[in-house]
Amino acid sequence: MNATKAPQLTVGPVGAHLRDMAMPMVWGLLATMSFNAVDTLFVAQLGHEPLAAMSFTFPVVMVLTSIAIGLGAGTSSAVARAIGANNHHLAQRMSTDAMTLTFIISVLMCGVGLFTINPLFTLLGAEPQLLPLIHDYMWVWYFSAPCLMVPMVGLASLRAMGLARIQGTLMMAAALLNLVLDPLLIFGLFGFPRLELQGAALATLITRALSLLAVIYILHNRLHMLVNPFARLKEVWVSWRAILHVGVPAMINNIIIPLASGVVVYLVASYGTVAVAGLGIAMRIEPIALIVFYALSGVVGPFCGQNLGAEKYQRLDETLAVVTRFCLGFGLVLALLLWGISEPVIRLFTDTDEVVAVAKSYLLIVPLSYGAYGLVMSVNAAFNGVGQPMPGVAISFLRVLGFYLPLAWLMQWQWGLTGLFVATGLCNILVGLVAWGWLKRRFARIAA
Repeated sequence: MNATKAPQLTVGPVGAHLRDMAMPMVWGLLATMSFNAVDTLFVAQLGHEPLAAMSFTFPVVMVLTSIAIGLGAGTSSAVARAIGANNHHLAQRMSTDAMTLTFIISVLMCGVGLFTINPLFTLLGAEPQLLPLIHDYMWVWYFSAPCLMVPMVGLASLRAMGLARIQGTLMMAAALLNLVLDPLLIFGLFGFPRLELQGAALATLITRALSLLAVIYILHNRLHMLVNPFARLKEVWVSWRAILHVGVPAMINNIIIPLASGVVVYLVASYGTVAVAGLGIAMRIEPIALIVFYALSGVVGPFCGQNLGAEKYQRLDETLAVVTRFCLGFGLVLALLLWGISEPVIRLFTDTDEVVAVAKSYLLIVPLSYGAYGLVMSVNAAFNGVGQPMPGVAISFLRVLGFYLPLAWLMQWQWGLTGLFVATGLCNILVGLVAWGWLKRRFARIAA
C-alpha cells in the first residue's frame, strides 16, 4: 500500500466516511483512557505515597500531551489538504517534517525536564519525602516523551489519509501491552525485577518506544509517506510554518479546556467538600459519555481538509449538516441514557447519599447540552482542518469568559449549586449555536 492508494475522503457518502473513521477511534480512545487507569490501579497497591507521587506528575504529562495534540492537529490539517489537492510529494514532506519537528521539541523538553525534576515538583507542592519517588518515576518517564509525542503526530498523518482504523488498532495494542508489562515490572512477577513506581514508568517507556517503531514502519514501509528529513531548510520551514499555523492555536485550545474545568471546580468548592466530591465523580463519568464526540472531532478535521484541498466545497456544507444531525440526535439519546443509569453508576464510586445527590444533579442537567458541546468540538476540529484555527480559539475563550462566568454568577445567585450546573448546560448550548453559525458562514465564504 502506498500514499497514492490511500482512501480518499473526497468521494462517496459523507456520513459513511465519518462513521467508518470514527468507530475505530472510539475503541482506541477507550483503550488510551484505560492506559492511565491501569497505571493508577497497580501503583495504588504500593501505598498512598507512590500513588501521590505519580499524581503529582499528571500536570506535566498533560502539558506534553497537549503539545502533541496541537502538533497532531496541525499535521492532520496540512497533510489532508495536500492529499485532497492530489499533491502527494507535499503530503510526504509535511508528514516527515512534522515528525522531525515533534522529535526536536520533545527531546528539548525531555532535556529540560530531566534537569528540573526537584525544583519543578517542589513548586507544584510535592512534599520532600515524595521527591525521591517522583525523581525515580520521572527520570525514566521523560525519556518516553519523544516516544509519546512523535507517534501521536505520526498517527495524525494516518487520520489525514482516512486510515483511522490503523490508528485505533495501534492504540488498543499499546494499552494491552502496558496492561501486561505493568504488573511484571512494578511487582517483579515471573522473574522480572521488582521496580515498583519506576517499573510503571519503564512499562510506559517500552510501550511507547514500540508504538513509535510501529508508526514509523507503517508510514515508511507500507504507506511510503516518510522521505529524507534532511531537505533544504527553506523547504522544511514551509512545512513547519503550515503545521504550527494550526498547531499552536490547537495547543492553546487544549489548555483552555482543563482551565474551564478548573473554574467549575473552584466555584463548586464554595459549597463544601461533599459538592466537590460529587462533581469529581460526575467529571470522571463525563469523558466516557463524551467519547463518541471526541472520536468524531478527531476525524472531522482531516475530512474537511481533504475536501478543501480538492475544492469540494459542497461536501463541507454536507459535513456540517451530517455532524449537526448526529451530535444533536446522539446527545439526546445520551442524556436519556444517563437519566436512567446515573445513580447506580455513581454508587460504584460512593455510598454517601449527599455526594450521590450532587453527582446525580449534574448528570441530570448538563447532559441535555452534550449534543451542543459535541458540535462545538467538531466545529473547532473543522476550523483546524481547513487551516483557519483562530475561530476555534475564540470560541473556546468565549465559552469560558463570554458565557460561563456571567451565567454562573447569575444562576448561582438564583439557584445555588444547581444553578451552576444549569449555567454549564446553557453555556454549551449557546456556544454550540455560535460555533455552528460561525462555521456555516465561513464555509460559505470559502466556497465564494
